[in-house]
Amino acid sequence: MKVGELAKRSGLSAHTIRYYERIGLLPYADRDQSQHRNYDQSILIWVEFLIRLKQTGMPIREMIQYAELRKQGVSSEDERQSLLEKHRELVKDHIAELQASLLVLDAKISGYANSERKRAKL
Repeated sequence: MKVGELAKRSGLSAHTIRYYERIGLLPYADRDQSQHRNYDQSILIWVEFLIRLKQTGMPIREMIQYAELRKQGVSSEDERQSLLEKHRELVKDHIAELQASLLVLDAKISGYANSERKRAKL
């Protein structure tokens, strides 16, 4: 699949895909006779995983570290697991912070709703 199709199917821009390839997050794609990138379908699973890591706030340098470990194969599974477990804890902490913030927002919104009801009774 060409860069444009990968971009369309993954939601990443073609520029981001090329950038990810350049910094080592994506493997270099095979080239067709016209020297255009030609990605295998299996790249979609990896790209989806990278998107999830990014959405959860993993820094690019850690994503690159994970990608490098992945290239090493089975021998790096313990390190990859450890890296993901550490990131998971950060994600859980962030979710807890967001939930606490949501409670504050809900309380504030409720306060405004109560004020409106009081004004409506006047």
